[in-house]
Amino acid sequence: MAEAAAAGAVAEPDVEVRMLGADDAHPDDLLAADGYVFACPENLAAMSGAMKEFFDRNYYPALERLNGRPYAMLIAAGGDGTGAARQMARILTGWRLKPIAEPLILCTEAQTPERIAAPKTPGKTALGPCRELGAAMAAGLAMGVF
Repeated sequence: MAEAAAAGAVAEPDVEVRMLGADDAHPDDLLAADGYVFACPENLAAMSGAMKEFFDRNYYPALERLNGRPYAMLIAAGGDGTGAARQMARILTGWRLKPIAEPLILCTEAQTPERIAAPKTPGKTALGPCRELGAAMAAGLAMGVF
């Protein structure tokens, strides 16, 4: 999902796109960006542990320093994904970020132990909205809309 969003965003020549894993992103990365697309899986009706740790590590160092910047969310979920979306939205509200779209949730319908453990490879149709969201973020930043 993140790769599809990045692919949509790089089509905008006036926007630099950086894709970082949650473990690799630090306050300086957040401060250097004009907007964000946060992507994570939902695990047990919550954001992934890696994403939670990212917010734990970066929340206070970035607090009051990101106000007003745009963001979007991508969530891969076996169910409805709303638990992770609510969690992330509360944190991002604390950072005073502005959502540019409703959370984009890709439902994998993985409900059995075998399907949960299996690799998930969404097709181009499922990833199309991710690509469009990345393109919309980049276009909005390039035009100064956000």
